[in-house]
Amino acid sequence: MQTRVRTDHFVHNLNESRNRLLDVLGPTVQFLVTPEEGSEALCVLKTVIPAGGFVPLHSHEDVECFYLLSGIQEALIETRGNLVWTECRAGDYIYVPGGAKHAWRNQSGEPAVSICTTTARLGRFFDEVGGEIYQGEPLLPPSPERLQHFIDTAKRFGYWLGTPEENTAVGILLF
Repeated sequence: MQTRVRTDHFVHNLNESRNRLLDVLGPTVQFLVTPEEGSEALCVLKTVIPAGGFVPLHSHEDVECFYLLSGIQEALIETRGNLVWTECRAGDYIYVPGGAKHAWRNQSGEPAVSICTTTARLGRFFDEVGGEIYQGEPLLPPSPERLQHFIDTAKRFGYWLGTPEENTAVGILLF
């Protein structure tokens, strides 16, 4: 898939197969517009939550906007202090305001694929915690060192991560 993107005063083509694919502890992200290409204001990612995969409960000050391209996933988003799961299908748009606790899970048998527009800062976080993989390569369970790197990096960025108990309470089993 090729996309034309305007950066500064020129237009260039982004070829999805040339953009790095990162494993972020199960789900994957692929930059379509890097923080640098987005003039340090934003980045655009293709995200995939595999069948049975999840993103644990967390929050950050970065806004995220998702457009679900294919599959079915559930979004848990804090609204007025309540956490509510909402089923999302292809064609749905999900806005996650900065500071809101949220999580994702894919209980279907197919990957859930989205386009995510977010801040350059969150893009740099993904770049730092993601492990580069290649299309079709099987994902391996994260090592204890990789999990600790993720936790340490999230703290350095000022991101909040739910505890195993908080995740269990909303239906996400970490172990």
